[in-house]
Amino acid sequence: MQGLLPAIETRRARRALSADSISRGDVETLLAAAHLAPSCNNSQPWRFVVADDPNVLAKVKEALSGGNYWAKQAPIILAVTSRRDLDCALSDARDYFLFGCGMAVGNLMAQATSMGLIAHPIAGYKPELVKAALEIPETYVVITLIIVGRPGDVSLLSDKHRERELGPRERRPLDQVVAWNRFSFEDPPAA
Repeated sequence: MQGLLPAIETRRARRALSADSISRGDVETLLAAAHLAPSCNNSQPWRFVVADDPNVLAKVKEALSGGNYWAKQAPIILAVTSRRDLDCALSDARDYFLFGCGMAVGNLMAQATSMGLIAHPIAGYKPELVKAALEIPETYVVITLIIVGRPGDVSLLSDKHRERELGPRERRPLDQVVAWNRFSFEDPPAA
């Protein structure tokens, strides 16, 4: 098997961030990498809103959940937003805008890792507050916030997060998430 790309192999959901600034050029490089992701019919459904102004950034940080305290150090927060009608709508409720945006975020994270930066997507925030802070229309979905920063001081993290930050990267064995030729997973029943 050919080796993995270093930016994929070493990427982690790091939380220890420095408040040091990141140049606009570096942020634009991350966004360019995201924008090169594939999408259904080349529709490019992603819309990134960059929060870097201190006043706007403070408003976005007010929307973060308590568990995302560590993200308040970030000098940049990116909101990934889109709408269902900006991409292919397929049978069986397959709203491809979510998939396309996810691929764009994957590109962005790999690029950030290769640049020595942290790009950590989060789900713990109040979308209505983010929309208000960034003037995102109600018709859009804030899919994720990406916390962007440079590596920082691990001692500022909670015990739980420090343990995760310094511990081994945990992944399920590949044979628990891959089946060959037929679905053979023993997942718990759907709720």
